Amino acid sequence: MAVRLIVVDEHRLLAEALASALKLRGHRVLAAAAPTAGAAELVVSRGPEVCLLGTAAPAAPGAFEPVLRIKRERPQIAVVVLGPVPNPRGIAAAFAAGASGYVRHDERIEGVERALVKARAGEAAVAPQLLQSAFTELLNPAAEPDDEGARLLQLLTPREVEVLVRVAEGEDTRLIAAGMRIAASTARTHVQRVLMKLGVGSRLEAAALAARTGLLDRAAARPAADGGGEP
Repeated sequence: MAVRLIVVDEHRLLAEALASALKLRGHRVLAAAAPTAGAAELVVSRGPEVCLLGTAAPAAPGAFEPVLRIKRERPQIAVVVLGPVPNPRGIAAAFAAGASGYVRHDERIEGVERALVKARAGEAAVAPQLLQSAFTELLNPAAEPDDEGARLLQLLTPREVEVLVRVAEGEDTRLIAAGMRIAASTARTHVQRVLMKLGVGSRLEAAALAARTGLLDRAAARPAADGGGEP
């Protein structure tokens, strides 16, 4: 039975190739696109039965924010993630966000098709060995060889670290600007860069992530940015 779906991948050629292959197999593809920030909006507005959502880094912070929004606003839409050979944490994160399945980038089109049909039927569309490893990771999380807080801290400049600390303390844009002696527009830009680098959508999420990973404690031990003036 034909599936009504949308294909979303950051690589437009891949999205269009998958869409063409699935159309040839009798499925109804409403759209094939390569947005990054607009993936959720596209899917929510078109309302397919299934979304095939590509990701290059399933373990990256915020990788499955589109899945969270889709399931929040259109819970009836099944989402199948198309990604690289994953580590268990990436699979676990996809299902925790509400995905119905995970298909590897190197899967044959027949495997992709089977996953779409199973997801529409409400079944878990993932290879048994991948699903088993994901559940094992959820039940017995392994210690990461690298510290997440340290890794995130490396993404930020000293000035962005100061902005994050002020955000976590509840300061608004006006207070951040005054405390750092910069223009409000500059403070707003710094905040947006911090959110983007951390892969979160709000100041509250940034503060929660910083607290959970110990980033704030590490930031306190890091040399402060040079004070005063515009960057």
